[in-house]
Amino acid sequence: MAPRFQGQETASGEIFDTKKMTAAHPSLPLGTKVEVINLEKHKKAGVKINDRGPFVKGRVIDLSRAAAKKLGMEKKRHDQG
Repeated sequence: MAPRFQGQETASGEIFDTKKMTAAHPSLPLGTKVEVINLEKHKKAGVKINDRGPFVKGRVIDLSRAAAKKLGMEKKRHDQG
């Protein structure tokens, strides 16, 4: 989930925090805890579903920055060197 959502209310009523291990999924019940696996890097992370999404074609789940980082999936921002 994009940093621009930091501090906004999620579908579960929680306030989104990029530093928490959370995710958005279109159909899993809110509050469900799941294990996400990065098969390429052999890393796992437990996250709690607290929002709906993703709204990007081809994605199955949206991860918070903390979860993406733990899985080795965090994208570099264009303004970083």
